[in-house]
Amino acid sequence: MCESCVSFTPRVGRRSFLVGALVAPVALVTHTRGAPARRAASAAAVADVVVARGLAIKPREAWAGSGYQAKSAIPAEDVKFLLVHHTATGNAYGPDGVIDIIHGVYSSQTSEKGWPDTCYNFLIDRFGTVWEGRTGSIAGPVTADATGGSQGFAQLVCLIGDFTSVMPSEEQVASLRLTLAWLADRERIDTSPEARVTFVSRGSNKWPAGVTITTPTIVGHREMTATACPGDTFYPRVRDVLPAEVHALRSGVQQTIGATIPRAGLPEVR
Repeated sequence: MCESCVSFTPRVGRRSFLVGALVAPVALVTHTRGAPARRAASAAAVADVVVARGLAIKPREAWAGSGYQAKSAIPAEDVKFLLVHHTATGNAYGPDGVIDIIHGVYSSQTSEKGWPDTCYNFLIDRFGTVWEGRTGSIAGPVTADATGGSQGFAQLVCLIGDFTSVMPSEEQVASLRLTLAWLADRERIDTSPEARVTFVSRGSNKWPAGVTITTPTIVGHREMTATACPGDTFYPRVRDVLPAEVHALRSGVQQTIGATIPRAGLPEVR
């Protein structure tokens, strides 16, 4: 689990999509039957922000509303690398359930963790939709939390779901690649597989304060924190394949997603 990020555990709700259950956080209050659909309709009414060719992001107002605003000002960030997370919540959610999950993440991280906002700059659901998480993330780099001593140096992109024993959907991974490529372009980050950056840790359960860290420019959360995030099944792809995929995308090279690692025996979320 991404236990350093999200403290709640999922529960099974009444709405169904593919497997007859919607997984949502226990921290959420019980809503009326039509509420998730109404929230999804409201989100659809908010115009997406096109940030790059092929990449449109749902801005924060598509999910936040008045009850989910940042609790304090969030400073800008000197971005050196990009960090991939998963929420470690369930995978069997429908389109109408996504906003409830984001609300649960926000509530957990602002109340139990004491962070000023959700820690993730962007979240991606299993249908490939990209959502702005932390306030101001579309406009520019803002400091994230749950970065394992690298606060001030990393932008966080989080897949909604649990990838301990399954792979994300291809729609989700495709949007992850596009989002990382856009962020790398925006922040002028070298995404070649051999690229490395160095910074001094500000303290975490893996890297004590003052320790010098050298890292690739696209990594999973577990590289910075003692955590299983972004999932045992997905992590090897993040480590071994994703940087090359993103770099190829930025270079205009067509590449089959995941072609360099075998996918046999690794079920995909559908």
